[in-house]
Amino acid sequence: MKVSSVPFSGTKEQEARLLEVIAKYKDMKGALMPIMQEAQDIYGYLPYQVQKIISDETGIPIEKIYGVATFYAQFSMEPKGKYTVAVCLGTACYVKGSGAILEEVEKVLGIPDGSCTADGKFSIETCRCVGACGLAPVMIVAGDVYGKLKPEDVEGILAKYE
Repeated sequence: MKVSSVPFSGTKEQEARLLEVIAKYKDMKGALMPIMQEAQDIYGYLPYQVQKIISDETGIPIEKIYGVATFYAQFSMEPKGKYTVAVCLGTACYVKGSGAILEEVEKVLGIPDGSCTADGKFSIETCRCVGACGLAPVMIVAGDVYGKLKPEDVEGILAKYE
């Protein structure tokens, strides 16, 4: 199991909420999915520590919980940064060079796609068509859209969010 580079920082209040959720669903058939969905709402992601609590409280083997967490795209095992950097890899953006934009974002932040910086400031995700094909290639940072990008634009854009 991959452990995040960002230290787990769950609070006692979050754990208490999770235990309430587990108690609410525990004896229901098919309880795992709603428990995991609400756990992710509480913590923002499903780190090992949260999966372990779910396993300990429900008796569901952690291997099964991990399998569900990694199978469904709705679940994230990595925390999201304060600023999400989304690089569009839709057809128009890709043809216009978004692959190079993604590589530059990864280089500048020092993390791969799908990860969060150790300080919790940035996370990277790729997406498909954001509907701004005329601005290709496009990157979105914290909801701000940047278009007609070149790799050399990336560092300056990200510096605005420091």
